[in-house]
Amino acid sequence: MATPSLLLLLADGRFPAGAHAHSGGLEAAVAAGRVTDLASLGAFLAGRLATAGLVGAAFAAAAHRAAVAETGDSADPARRSGALARLDAELDARTAAPALRAVSRRQGRALLRAGRAVWPDAPFADLPATPGGAHQPLVLGLLCAAAGLSRVETATIAAYGTLTGAASAGVRLLGLDPYQVQALLVGLADACDGTAADAARAADDPPERLPAAAAPLADIHAEIHATWEVRLFAS
Repeated sequence: MATPSLLLLLADGRFPAGAHAHSGGLEAAVAAGRVTDLASLGAFLAGRLATAGLVGAAFAAAAHRAAVAETGDSADPARRSGALARLDAELDARTAAPALRAVSRRQGRALLRAGRAVWPDAPFADLPATPGGAHQPLVLGLLCAAAGLSRVETATIAAYGTLTGAASAGVRLLGLDPYQVQALLVGLADACDGTAADAARAADDPPERLPAAAAPLADIHAEIHATWEVRLFAS
């Protein structure tokens, strides 16, 4: 059974999975003049939570469900592997920008390295052998299941992560007051919890019916950002 400390550990941006190197699309949005101050950062974070946050949390929760459903003496690794492969394909279809697909898989590889070191007995071998590795939410779902966290806790970590990385990047990119940025996060806490609850419920649906909220402008920004020769963040 998981302890509260494990929830905090996996939600901590200092967990060695490379999250600190990503701005969640904020760097490109700042360069485009779409995020310029605290108010516009708040709007950006709310929009990110409602789109990438919801989708990522739902797929993390679904991966957790697949892991937990195939645990114990009657476990069927082939069934779990098939479920994860379907989830990976569906998440790929929901990630329109090639740059964002590459980022998700890159973050998945980083999280997988950390996960194998901490929970070597987790069923990471059942992740699909796709080029570039599995998507980050799927790895997170297996990691949280191995840690004994619940489906809702898994979705909460995923949703929370979509906010904190971009919020931290906002301090660096815009020189914002970190106390005020933290106040923004406090103001979004209820929305984050609600998103996680919605995502956890959605995980009972078949992969093709999981949330597909999109942010076309974020996709465009990601493709532009990937062409920059000099940038502060990887995404």
